[in-house]
Amino acid sequence: MSSLANNYNRRKISFKNGKGSFLYSINGKKYLDFIQGIAVNSLGHANPYLIKAINKQSKKLWHVSNAFVIPEGERLAKRLTNKTFANSVIFQNSGAEATETAIKVARRYFYSIGQPKKNRILCVKNSFHGRTLAAIYASGSKKMTEGFGPKIDGFDHFEFGNHKSLKKSITSRTAAIMIETIMGEGGIKVIPDWCLKELRKICNQKKILLILDEVQCGIGRSGNFFAFESSKIKPDIVPIAKGIGGGFPLGAVLMTKKVASGMTAGTHGSTFGGNPLAMSAGNAVLDQIFKKGFLANVKKLSKYFHFELNKLKVEFPKIIKEVRGAGFLIGLQLFKDQNKFIQKLMDNNLLTIRAAENVIRILPPLNVKKKEIDLAIRIIKKVCLNYK
Repeated sequence: MSSLANNYNRRKISFKNGKGSFLYSINGKKYLDFIQGIAVNSLGHANPYLIKAINKQSKKLWHVSNAFVIPEGERLAKRLTNKTFANSVIFQNSGAEATETAIKVARRYFYSIGQPKKNRILCVKNSFHGRTLAAIYASGSKKMTEGFGPKIDGFDHFEFGNHKSLKKSITSRTAAIMIETIMGEGGIKVIPDWCLKELRKICNQKKILLILDEVQCGIGRSGNFFAFESSKIKPDIVPIAKGIGGGFPLGAVLMTKKVASGMTAGTHGSTFGGNPLAMSAGNAVLDQIFKKGFLANVKKLSKYFHFELNKLKVEFPKIIKEVRGAGFLIGLQLFKDQNKFIQKLMDNNLLTIRAAENVIRILPPLNVKKKEIDLAIRIIKKVCLNYK
């Protein structure tokens, strides 16, 4: 009997090792892993370059307090700010930490300019920003908050896609709007560019901040470094995690100079955030993603994957309702509950994971090969042919 708590509904399978897009179970089976730790292993399993970087750093220094300058963190922060809208970075260890910190940054900014009552965060109802206490109340989901009262105040909610509901929900106490650029757990729903532009316009008019949660969709997964880049807007705060560490625990909050002005010494800290080992992993991931042609290849192969999935949608119109997403953050929406289909895929050695609205999440590594995409398509087609 396991000594682990039952807060996860684990599948009855364990793995001994992984390589690239594949996992190998303890009983000798080979699986095409299109979960990749839920968009975490951006470079696949046991990436040689990442192994080398972590191994090299591990022989020098693992951890040192943030009371001192950490050169590896300085380098990673500078690379992130040089590439993006941001001027400042705070390093964390996870996505939930990053979104919580983003909330703190927004509230602290208004406090620092003499508007302490401007502290409420407006979020999409039934969104996902992590599972820490404040993050679950930011989600506005009854399922996530049930049993964890008393309620953490400071969050308001609007319906996804309802601009009238959004505008009505903004008050004199609203500090920021926080949304996922592509809703992951909520069903792989892409916020259109025109909508992002409108959100930026509203935030400017109301003099509030725009927080774009790119924990799952950022770091190249959409085909751009950030999913919002195609809209040409500039957010004020962006929490990231998952893919930036390539499998090593790492998160961060990126922010503009204006917003960062409120985060003075002592306002926030993290014991393990920004440790040298994590920073070496983050720098190694960026080495690969920033390589010439890397993101262009993500766009090319993900376009091909979407095209092939849409062909299956046409071939099986009673099974597949919609193909959603951008880049390698893909949602295959079914007409019926997706759990049986996911199990059938697993029985055929393809690993996927569920999202809301009967959606199957498909999350290959960013360096996936075309032949591996073709294998996934063959497996999905096989399951469709025999699905009842």
